[in-house]
Amino acid sequence: MKNRYIKILCGFLIFTSLQSCDDFLDVNTSPNDPSSETVNPEIVLAATQVYTYNVLAGSSVPDFPAITQDNMNQLGNLMMNNWTRDVGASNSSYYFNEHTYNVTSDFYSGIFEILFLRTSNYTFIQNTTKPGYDNYKAIAKIMKSFYFQYLVDLYGDIPYSEAHKRGLNLTPKYDDAQTIYRDLVVQVEQAIDLIDNAPAGTFNPGDNDVMLHGDMAMWKKFANTLKLRLLLRESNRAASATYVAAEMAELQSSGAEFLGPNDNVTINPGYSTNVNQQNGFASLFLNTNDETKNNYSSTAATKYTINYLSATNDLRIGRIYSQTSSGAILYNGHQQGDVLDTSTNYPVSHVGPGLLMDSSQDGLVFTAAESLLLQAEAVQRGFLTGSAQGLYESAITESFKLLGLTASDASTYYSQSINLVGWNGSANKIEAIINQKWIALNGINGGESWIERTRTGFPAHVPLSTVAPGTSRPIRLLYPSSEIAGNTANVPPQTEAEAFTSKIFWNE
Repeated sequence: MKNRYIKILCGFLIFTSLQSCDDFLDVNTSPNDPSSETVNPEIVLAATQVYTYNVLAGSSVPDFPAITQDNMNQLGNLMMNNWTRDVGASNSSYYFNEHTYNVTSDFYSGIFEILFLRTSNYTFIQNTTKPGYDNYKAIAKIMKSFYFQYLVDLYGDIPYSEAHKRGLNLTPKYDDAQTIYRDLVVQVEQAIDLIDNAPAGTFNPGDNDVMLHGDMAMWKKFANTLKLRLLLRESNRAASATYVAAEMAELQSSGAEFLGPNDNVTINPGYSTNVNQQNGFASLFLNTNDETKNNYSSTAATKYTINYLSATNDLRIGRIYSQTSSGAILYNGHQQGDVLDTSTNYPVSHVGPGLLMDSSQDGLVFTAAESLLLQAEAVQRGFLTGSAQGLYESAITESFKLLGLTASDASTYYSQSINLVGWNGSANKIEAIINQKWIALNGINGGESWIERTRTGFPAHVPLSTVAPGTSRPIRLLYPSSEIAGNTANVPPQTEAEAFTSKIFWNE
């Protein structure tokens, strides 16, 4: 485990030097300095998988500030009323910008900045001309597409065709969001072709791949599921109807396999309690002795979500949220945005044991539950054949299992005739699917829930923060101030109001 982390750190340091130093000066090259001609993909892959995952789920590593950044999971859980602050009036600024929807060019700017930096390593891998690396190139295409979808979902038009050229172009143009989306589908299809047609002698990444350990059949399932998500994101848009239908038909006719039961895509390069080796998500809340730290104590459950899970008899409440320190009230939260009133709303629950186990836990990149809910939606909308109800109930089962509960617990839950819980008891099946996604991704990928709420309007019942400035939550992020300063001629102009009004193309 220690040796693997040393390799990851070396890969990070080597490729950072490639990004910053290549073509800087026209001088003689030292044989001791790495260059793109001497670095092989296996040196870069694991480090890139780890550092991009940290943007998805979070990282708080004090000795490595370069990998401490804003993350989509925290942002989404706050936007979707899953988390709030647990602090008194003396520190009422905690999560203040999130609660007040104060979206500026500095709000979660690390998502844009760090993802563009880290995904350039995937571009390096997919562009290698060295023989034998088809599987590496396929993984790089899949992972770059996975994260570029989020960049488009959160920002709209972004640099794409001219991105990652290092010193050759430091001010890349912005490409049309829809054009990028369509090319991401192509990239995913190319990745599948690379896997299917890899020549004899092609290297298997093995443990250099700290996500799926070189299981290329699983990478194909992941790729097909990512393509399905890309297409569904566009599926509500009338102008995309013909395109989406044709691509869905291709998935159906090709017999594409998607991530199914037990097919959770995880990451673990050897996480441990050792300093700088913690799971990125866990490091936000646990110190290196696996004891809780301030961010854990300051992040509380919301009263709304606690009450919702309680009212629907959802046993996941005890896995998503911790029990309070009071035996009289097992689970409790307070209104998102309010300053905690200890006389009426204390103690409260925090991040639960099904999400936060220890520093060595696997990171969750894409869950089987999310995949099955995507498939259920595709079937319900008529794009794929199958049983939407069966997929829906299987997804709930996978969510329960992932959190440490049983299939029997799940069956008892979804057999209830409660709207948005039981299939037959739900009037709007799409709303039920997205509602279950909100629950299944609580604490795991809040960013995806926020994006899906923007796309579908569901779950419609989730309220705004009590200190929201208006009647709607943000629907996007704004381009960061670093980009405005460094790429002024190309970055589209924006006002802060556009965080609430400027729609991503698939929502137009």
